[in-house]
Amino acid sequence: MPFFSVIIPLYNKEDYIAECLESALNQSFNDYEIVIVNDGSTDNSVQIVERINSEKIRLFHQENQGASKARNKAASLSKGQYLAFLDADDIWKPNHLESLNESITTFPNSGIYANNYFIKHSNTYTAPAELNIKVNNNAPFILEDFFEASLKETVVWTSACSIEKSKFESYGMFNPIYLSSQDLDMWIRIALKEPIVFHPKKTMIYNNSIENSLGKIEDNDARFILLESFKEYEQSNCSLKAYLDLKRYGLALRTKINGEDKIYKDTLKTIDFENLNTKQKILLGTPSFLLKLLNNIRPVIIKNSLYLRIFKS
Repeated sequence: MPFFSVIIPLYNKEDYIAECLESALNQSFNDYEIVIVNDGSTDNSVQIVERINSEKIRLFHQENQGASKARNKAASLSKGQYLAFLDADDIWKPNHLESLNESITTFPNSGIYANNYFIKHSNTYTAPAELNIKVNNNAPFILEDFFEASLKETVVWTSACSIEKSKFESYGMFNPIYLSSQDLDMWIRIALKEPIVFHPKKTMIYNNSIENSLGKIEDNDARFILLESFKEYEQSNCSLKAYLDLKRYGLALRTKINGEDKIYKDTLKTIDFENLNTKQKILLGTPSFLLKLLNNIRPVIIKNSLYLRIFKS
């Protein structure tokens, strides 16, 4: 039995999957397998995987059903004790699994093990994730408050974390009704009940490049339902409420840009504006045509991080 099963959902990532797999195969910690579920790709992604000669790789196929079902199927087919998720357009540093193993060894039986990470905002701009944490050394530790620590960027990014397979299954795996943010749902549910371990070493590069623009159409109805599903918990958890309100702010901004007026108005009603800063309040009051303009020129202004200074807290 391998210690880790690397879980990769694959859908039309021919420009990224080779580099992704190279990073996964170049790990200093060697006790792992790689389980890939091809989610009905129509490009050359599968052919690229098949050209890579490694006994660690196991490739399976399904009709296109989305990331949740692809990850869940890969997890079900995996043989490892721990699952380490990796999206097909993200990159691991060579010490990624080694750092996760250090966290697991130091704090066994925890809920989630998360490494620090970089964010690739464009081909010319990559920066460390901005987390609400003060770090004094490079040793893993248990977060005092996951939600407070995630009030900037989230502490747990899917391609930078690991969870015991049996624990993942006990939480019902990723909920396939959410076409996006299914990982957010899972991490919140676990963080409400179990300790989250964070390793300060930056071992992953999350590809948040131009394709994933703020105005990209997503299943925002389901995202609204997801955020509202924790209504009971946030009434007695101030940091969870603040965390969810920042997610709602992002949803409101996105739906305003998209012209999804009903979700935008419904989302505004759920936000405690005391949890937003002045800039965020101003942006929510900005005319949609101006927000669309800013979003359309994103490829230009993100090169010097101006876009992030505008839209991020």
